[in-house]
Amino acid sequence: MNLSQTQFGLWAALAIHDTSSVVGAAAKYGAEALQVGTTVKLARALWIVPLALGTAVVKHAKARIQWPWFIALFCLAAVCNTYFPVGAPAYALLSKLARVGLTATLYLIGTGLSLATLKQVGHRPLIQGVVLWLVVSLLSLWLIYVGWIAI
Repeated sequence: MNLSQTQFGLWAALAIHDTSSVVGAAAKYGAEALQVGTTVKLARALWIVPLALGTAVVKHAKARIQWPWFIALFCLAAVCNTYFPVGAPAYALLSKLARVGLTATLYLIGTGLSLATLKQVGHRPLIQGVVLWLVVSLLSLWLIYVGWIAI
């Protein structure tokens, strides 16, 4: 469809419901699409707050509202980035950490793993999985490096 990075990021944020799916699709299209798509999707998600509060007031609801913590962190990051540019070096590090966290979260969502599941299974299978993953990944990397595995 010959969309620019910005156009695709905007389209993905508006057309795709799940935030992790927006991030995945936009990341596949390009870095600028990822930035636009993620920002627009999270800004769109911020509308949950006034809509939830407005609905609660109109319906005279006495239910306890559970706030999604990612919205508060997104707002804090936006405010800090906008009004405190002196922290730019720290923001770059935090951005990298956020990407690692987002990647881990998307992996856990994709595999269906949760903290409750990990607690139920226990630490031994988790440690075994991590050790096996390290062995396989390091061994395959070494075999590729020395030329035993090649395309």
